[in-house]
Amino acid sequence: MAPREGSLEAPTRHPLDWKSESFYDKENLFQEMERIFDLCHGCRRCVSLCNSFPTLFDLVDESSTMEVDGVDKKDYWKVVDHCYLCDLCYMTKCPYIPPHEWNLDFPHVMLRAKAVQFKEQGTSLRNKILSSTDTVGSIVGTPVIAQTVNFVNSIKPVRKIMEATLGISAKAKLPKYESKSFRQRFTGSTVTEVDAGELTHGKVALFATCYGNRNEPGMNEDLVAVLDHNNIPVVLAEKEQCCGMPKLELGDLEAVAKAKEANIPVLAKLVDEGYDLMAAVPSCVLMFKQELPLMFPDDTDVQKVKEAFYDPFEYLMLRHKENKLKTEFPNALGKISYHVACHLRVQNMGFKTRDILKLIPNTEVLPIERCSGHDGTYAVKKEFNAISNKICRPVVNKVKQAEADHYTSDCMMAGHHIENNLDDGSHASHPMTLLRKAYNI
Repeated sequence: MAPREGSLEAPTRHPLDWKSESFYDKENLFQEMERIFDLCHGCRRCVSLCNSFPTLFDLVDESSTMEVDGVDKKDYWKVVDHCYLCDLCYMTKCPYIPPHEWNLDFPHVMLRAKAVQFKEQGTSLRNKILSSTDTVGSIVGTPVIAQTVNFVNSIKPVRKIMEATLGISAKAKLPKYESKSFRQRFTGSTVTEVDAGELTHGKVALFATCYGNRNEPGMNEDLVAVLDHNNIPVVLAEKEQCCGMPKLELGDLEAVAKAKEANIPVLAKLVDEGYDLMAAVPSCVLMFKQELPLMFPDDTDVQKVKEAFYDPFEYLMLRHKENKLKTEFPNALGKISYHVACHLRVQNMGFKTRDILKLIPNTEVLPIERCSGHDGTYAVKKEFNAISNKICRPVVNKVKQAEADHYTSDCMMAGHHIENNLDDGSHASHPMTLLRKAYNI
């Protein structure tokens, strides 16, 4: 019986077998990459997603055989370098993912390749700096130093030096640091009574995230204000480290495991105390809902945290289903151009941000289902910045065409990347900031 294309069955994601010896076997890896690349070459549905696929197809088309067997194995790394593990190919395009017998999981093969490369070669100083969000944030995120770093990062000659020495693009918009972190700003919740429902426990423990703590604390403040307004008490996880996503993208799986050992016991204890878990950064939510459970499928605490973790708007929609969300909005928002972050799309929960914002009277929400090309670090690297901007161009064009009153993204790094590419003096807003504005709180 010939293999059938596509499937009506729900996709299955197999755990990442990263502790086995064969996982780091380079010859075995190349065999699997060749198999996967050959299937991708024969399909090519993913060509518009990121630069991994155009790179692969160009290598094939320019080879002596015009097939994958004509591509030099050392050029496989060019494909790997452009994959930033957004998972969109797996979740939105590929007809051969499990349970299909061809068992194609492009992101996990790329992650395996990154892990092999990291184990053999380590990584650059630039990549260590960009992925060490806890360390950098603790040093930079203090009074005087934060303002100094923000100022220095705005000086073009300095940025040129950074590009020449570290490989950080002079054209990329770097995140600003706040001298007073969200953890320092958070004074507690104004709500004391818990209104539990069948779908939620009605009280939230917030994972602040590196970015939400040091770079964009206002985003978390807006989230707490909205939860308070809806009678949902909030506490902070007593301690936290980076979720591990930046290290995952480097292939540094041991560092991911260390972060997991720091975070999971704290979060699991909060679940046992009846808290729902939440983070305002889609990548961090995805880490706890998908990546860590796939790396540690037999860890009961990891699975417990997975089941209790929510995207903020996913959570608000669950409250709304039980008539526990306030829907009196004094302020209309007009037209909103809404970029749907990739790490939100692959959580397979629908457009909950759009659905909540649509509850606001006289408000129109226009979703954009295209990658911004930022990926946290990809856009700031010298060798990838121009490609990142090219990936962002369709998003920017849609924002321009919409002529909206606001443009927004669940991922503020993507929002600022869009802002940088628009280059018209406008600013992106987080959707929670817009919701707070609609509530007039």
